[in-house]
Amino acid sequence: MEFFATCPYNFEEALAAELRACKVHRVRPLRGGVSFGNALEDAYRACIYSRLASRILLVLGRFPAQNQDELYRSIYTIPWEEHMAATSTFVIDAHGTNEALRNTQFVAQKAKDALVDRMRDKKGSRPNIDLNAPDIRINIRINKERAIISIDLSGEPLHKRGYREAGKQSEAPLRENLAAFILSKGAWFRYARKDELCFIDPMCGSGTLAIEAALEALDRAPGLTRSTWGFTHWLGHEQEIFETILDEADLKAEQAAHKKLHIYASDIDPQAIELAKANALRAGVSKYIEFRVQDISELELKPALSQGLLATNPPYGERMMHAAQLPVLYAALDTFLSKEELKDFRAVIISSDEALDRSIRRRLEKSFEVKNGPLDARVWCFDTRDEEANTQMSELSTKQGQTIAVRQEASEQFLKRLEKVSKERKKWAQKNAIAAYRIYDADLPDYNLAIDNYEGAGPDEGKRLIQMFEYQAPKHIEQELAQTRLYDALAIVPEVLSVEPDKIFLKTRKRGRGGSQYGREKSKPANLITQEGGLLIQVNLSQYLDTGLFIDHRLTRELVRSRVADKRFLNLFSYTSTVSLFAADGGSYETTSVDLSHTYLQWAQKNFKLNKMDDEKKHHFIEANVLTWIKEMRHSKYRWDFIFCDPPTFSNSKSMGSQDFDVQRDHVELLINTSRLLSRGGEGIFSCNLRSFKPDYEALEKAGVELTDISAKTIPHDFERNPKIHVAYTFRRL
Repeated sequence: MEFFATCPYNFEEALAAELRACKVHRVRPLRGGVSFGNALEDAYRACIYSRLASRILLVLGRFPAQNQDELYRSIYTIPWEEHMAATSTFVIDAHGTNEALRNTQFVAQKAKDALVDRMRDKKGSRPNIDLNAPDIRINIRINKERAIISIDLSGEPLHKRGYREAGKQSEAPLRENLAAFILSKGAWFRYARKDELCFIDPMCGSGTLAIEAALEALDRAPGLTRSTWGFTHWLGHEQEIFETILDEADLKAEQAAHKKLHIYASDIDPQAIELAKANALRAGVSKYIEFRVQDISELELKPALSQGLLATNPPYGERMMHAAQLPVLYAALDTFLSKEELKDFRAVIISSDEALDRSIRRRLEKSFEVKNGPLDARVWCFDTRDEEANTQMSELSTKQGQTIAVRQEASEQFLKRLEKVSKERKKWAQKNAIAAYRIYDADLPDYNLAIDNYEGAGPDEGKRLIQMFEYQAPKHIEQELAQTRLYDALAIVPEVLSVEPDKIFLKTRKRGRGGSQYGREKSKPANLITQEGGLLIQVNLSQYLDTGLFIDHRLTRELVRSRVADKRFLNLFSYTSTVSLFAADGGSYETTSVDLSHTYLQWAQKNFKLNKMDDEKKHHFIEANVLTWIKEMRHSKYRWDFIFCDPPTFSNSKSMGSQDFDVQRDHVELLINTSRLLSRGGEGIFSCNLRSFKPDYEALEKAGVELTDISAKTIPHDFERNPKIHVAYTFRRL
């Protein structure tokens, strides 16, 4: 008899080793699974003991299948009457195609016809199809001009252990056989032979890794408690042989029940821990696992832990966390791995983010490509016993007494500087009722970061988020050194600012042509309602490099608000139109906001609605190419009393067609055209972020435009260290 154990991508070698350990014969790893066996006992062993396989198939044969007629004849020749009763129900799973058989549904239909015709001819009646709970499940795989026909002996996929409650799992749960694969790569089976062993998952989600670790350590075969099998209604089933192997598995579990297990599973999400506890209870291992609701940065370990394994499935940017949060999470995980209690541990981590390898400062032993649901992922195996890595760690103490593990002793300077400036800024912000402000702005050249604080307001009162920008390191700084400093900073910031790591968002700001660029990131929105000057403003810390609120323009917005009473106000390159919001609050007769982005204008309208200013007759939002729109308006009757113009440093958006924009090159034409939209006696403010910007006063004066530098008056206290954050000018038409 020939059997085939199917498995996920890249599991083949591990599955082959597992089957050999289960005393299965003639094991041969192939693509997509493992061929094995010469007796029925081998199939039963695989069904009961395998933690890695997806399905166990009885191969009935390999047949020609060049076209539909040949497929029909091949299926018909199989003695189905020896495998199933005429009263049985069945279903056919078809996989693969060839040039003639291009549709798996058609293949399944043709195979069904052949099987039914054979049974009717031999038995006088035919079995029926049951898509939900068939007695017999048949597998057909087309490969080139051949077909492999098998009976599925497992029934339900083997990864379904039965301890999960349908519809009540955490987001993106780990499949049980993938969890078993992760454990196998951490050599958990070696630890499981010991009488006393330790396992830790500091980001456990619904607890799959911890539960699988407990089941394996207790030698509980995954098929031991399964009540239904695909072979139950198969006519070749030998119940006596199956029960003998089942009794053997039962005895092994009884003999291992005395083991002392130290299994710790924690997660920051209380709901996930409740699900994990319920899963562990159904799996019969709840008394062996200590579950905690705790963030990894605050997780304390019991002293004198024995050697063991840390395995975890940190949340990925695609599904569970914002991409901007992952560096902070990885830094916390790296710091956790440096704990003295884990010096004799191995670490295995699954992630779809290639940055994980650079983030965990331990020796990478090996890694394996896998699929985690629809995601391409990798299982990383680290050796935390790397003495050289451990000796590089230093401990710093905060003023509040927390201890922080860092790689660079120089990081103490960053710690002290952040403690000092954050205390001063917090006091200043509270005194002035400022909720969104800059705490740190590359105060130390070696720690080239900007750190912004956002306090929640209105419906988000009491919430707090931190935005961090990493400026690109100079070319003379080694990338590894810059990375080390960054991860030290990521370990320090949560402690000094008293904020949970999952409330910190990190972005990298790189230099583009003419200055820093910003764009959309593939991630979920992390929205927060904050306030400025008594107005509610929504910010988004995850999807864009900028948050929707340029906090360096705080004084500029106040200036606009103080000057626009009863005036028509125009905002060009309006972004999320926060300046328009301030103009509306300042009593502007009418506001018009123009931007090329539909997304930003929708965002702007949400801000107006938040402040109950969504009067469509007074506040207009126009989606247009600003440069073209200005030229068109010059020939119209529309004029405005106050104009705010804050163009990008450089833009070559596809939506602009062949036209690009460079603020240094094009500012004269822009200001001339914009000034022509001012009413008699009107004024405007022009601003940009190009640090090297130099206005052409002479050309502007010749064109009848008066420009006055007011930059110094528009730089807030929290940006005084870096007064070149923006430039600002008033302009009038002479």
